[in-house]
Amino acid sequence: MKPEHFIGLDIGTSAVRCVVGMYDPNGSNGPSIIGHGSAANQGMRRGAVVHVEDVTDAIVKAVTEAERISGTAIKRATVNVNGAHVEGINSKGVIAISSANREILLEDRLRVEEAATIVNLPSNREIVQFFAKNYSLDGQRSIKDPVGMQGVRLEVDAHIVTASSPNLRNLDLALEKAEIEATHHTVSSLAAAEAVLTRQQKEAGTALIDIGAGTTNLIVFEDGEVQHVAVLPLGGQHITNDLAIGLKTDLDIAEAVKLQHGDLRPGSKKLNAAVKIGDKAHNFAVETIEIIIESRVEELLEYVDKELHKIKRSRKLPGGIVIVGGTAKLPGIEEFTRDKLELSARVGTLRNITGLADTVEDASFTVVVGLMLLDMLLLPDLPPNRDSASQSARGLLSSVMKRFAK
Repeated sequence: MKPEHFIGLDIGTSAVRCVVGMYDPNGSNGPSIIGHGSAANQGMRRGAVVHVEDVTDAIVKAVTEAERISGTAIKRATVNVNGAHVEGINSKGVIAISSANREILLEDRLRVEEAATIVNLPSNREIVQFFAKNYSLDGQRSIKDPVGMQGVRLEVDAHIVTASSPNLRNLDLALEKAEIEATHHTVSSLAAAEAVLTRQQKEAGTALIDIGAGTTNLIVFEDGEVQHVAVLPLGGQHITNDLAIGLKTDLDIAEAVKLQHGDLRPGSKKLNAAVKIGDKAHNFAVETIEIIIESRVEELLEYVDKELHKIKRSRKLPGGIVIVGGTAKLPGIEEFTRDKLELSARVGTLRNITGLADTVEDASFTVVVGLMLLDMLLLPDLPPNRDSASQSARGLLSSVMKRFAK
């Protein structure tokens, strides 16, 4: 495959999506979409692989469709890591500067970042990504990049994303069976943020929530850096399940009700909602549908607010909330989120994308477009050894390249 092509592969709970991009041939700095594919995924639960063969089959179908549209053979891609097993923890690294003139070198910055990755993790967890929030030099805090400055004691405050080793191995196994090499692993929320957030939003303080089928990914930016990452075990599928129980109907009918009549805007004038599956029509009370959907979305936003409380950012983000993912298509979700979290809220839209952009403007494609963009920005990963040293180096390499990408 030609190196000028960049691939994102979003392995989600309900679907696998693949996007192929390249630099805009018309000369603009933005990327151009030249291919895309998607396939239903039956092999995952809440972002974790439970049936490798089903996931492999979905990957192959999505990739094959993207290959057909783009005319490009796909052998590698930047892939997301998802699931409730993904967790973010804060860490601090401290080193002494030993060079004669006390000038901070790139090697010193990498050394202090590596020191921050030395944390006690259970044997079944490993580091997926490393984010340097800010540096301190001899007590001077909130330094963006210490290289070139002078001092004797360098510190870094970092946020480290960890994940379950067995889940990562199952994901890698599905990719291996599909004959796709993961050049880089990243959390879904970071990819979505790359696709929709501006630099101003990242500087001011913004939370992005990606509401997928089985999970909701949350990422918080402030001062241009990642402050917090979390994956919540709730998503659009749970709304469907609640509708099926509350309306006493089948899951496929409940999904149709959600898609056709789900609405978070107050004061619906309709009394009944009708859906037709095959030759049979079904009628349900609109009020019941509204109560069920509102209750589940409110619960999800309560989980989001708890995460914001952990970092003392509840109701304190000037950039507000940006919503992406399939559930972002629910009418009225911006106003509902604004009322519940007491912050400005909007549905995210893709920025500076050309080519087949209209086909991937759907909110459910945000993550995979972001993965394609990160494939452009990040160096290829180190070989996928699962020892702590390679994981540490992989995270530091990502950190360095992200800094250049800003």
